[in-house]
Amino acid sequence: MPRAAMPLKPCLINYQMMKTKPDTIAQMSEYLGLKNLAGQHTELIKQAHEKQLGLLNFLEMILREEVILRQECGIRYRIKESHLPRPYKLLSDFDFSFQPKLRKSLVMDLSTMEFMKHQESLLLIGDCGVGKSHLAQALGLIACEQGYKVLYTTCAALIGDLNNGVFEKNLLKRLRKYVNPDLLIIDEMGHDRLELQVTKEAHLLFKVVDERYHLNRPLIFTTNVEEKAWAEYLGDPVSTRAILDRIFHHAVKIEIRGPSYRQHQGMELQKKYEKHK
Repeated sequence: MPRAAMPLKPCLINYQMMKTKPDTIAQMSEYLGLKNLAGQHTELIKQAHEKQLGLLNFLEMILREEVILRQECGIRYRIKESHLPRPYKLLSDFDFSFQPKLRKSLVMDLSTMEFMKHQESLLLIGDCGVGKSHLAQALGLIACEQGYKVLYTTCAALIGDLNNGVFEKNLLKRLRKYVNPDLLIIDEMGHDRLELQVTKEAHLLFKVVDERYHLNRPLIFTTNVEEKAWAEYLGDPVSTRAILDRIFHHAVKIEIRGPSYRQHQGMELQKKYEKHK
């Protein structure tokens, strides 16, 4: 026969044993983690009186303010943990008129984060200075704002970090850092040919791409290395083919062909100073 349910004992709190007894609105709000209410309760009560809010509307106002504050704190935390470079790149700052061959409508569609919902990756290919990194970082920032956990790294930094993991015998731990985020941004493959000795570890890059591929976790990859030259750059044709196969399977390929924006800015700056001579 089933045993009779034991009666629940009331939770008794001995306030005398507590170091600090929360007895004011501010203290009780802090205790419950309601940070906005803790600091703004006087102002909120004043607003309620001025607007002649009923109890239900007043409660709704308090909770809405708490939700907004918590969302803002979450966004700031995710941006900090993403390691996106500063100053942060904004999509609104991207000069589409300078790259007319790039479809603005495509980029704006990507900014809705539908590619994240569909677990698709992005591969941005093009010459130096055309805006690949700007777009990747701007989309990463939007992803943080929309609740996704993001991690930014350069290709050389990722492989260097994993290479250290091999020697320090903690490779699996370091791999998890790149596999776990909702979105991984691998920037600047081929950005500096002087990094060639570091990046010739294609099997380490493959481990990250393969794990994320099987977990359906998107990545954004930027490179100025043409597809046919990846094997030479990474130093392992077999692993490179496997990487390309996985990246291209569920990826939107975006080619940006045009002039270097940095070079353009440099020329404009030069013209500005030449006028004053």
